[in-house]
Amino acid sequence: MSETIRIATIADAEAVTALTRSAYAKWVPLIGREPMPMKADHAAHIRDHRADLLFTGEQMAALVETIQHSDHLLIENVAVAPAFQGRGHGKRMVAHAEQIAVAFGLGVVRLYTNAKFEENLLLYASLDYRIEREEMMGASVIIHMVKEVM
Repeated sequence: MSETIRIATIADAEAVTALTRSAYAKWVPLIGREPMPMKADHAAHIRDHRADLLFTGEQMAALVETIQHSDHLLIENVAVAPAFQGRGHGKRMVAHAEQIAVAFGLGVVRLYTNAKFEENLLLYASLDYRIEREEMMGASVIIHMVKEVM
């Protein structure tokens, strides 16, 4: 089945929201609340920043939402639809974000995740992201990670 990546448009906002909510639902029992991406205004993100969508055939399988800063690219959200998890799509979308950073002339990519999301921490470490700092956010610990890409 063919795979394509394209930039999201405002017409994709509802599908981006649905995919993100389904992808993050598994974390609700672990942290006792909806993770931030489940509550985010994805239409505003698409309008104000950038979201790239991975399609497998006609189905949206994964996405990455990024924010360009003057000195780095921030990965705001990586989400893979539950039916497509475990196939490397998350890694592919992180690599895609790194390519975007390089294209923009940015040598650093940053991201963050909840300290309880051990699966994510292992994934990002395997992709050569290192922990930059930890931050308390309410009752949660947020792990900020960074990678140089140039």
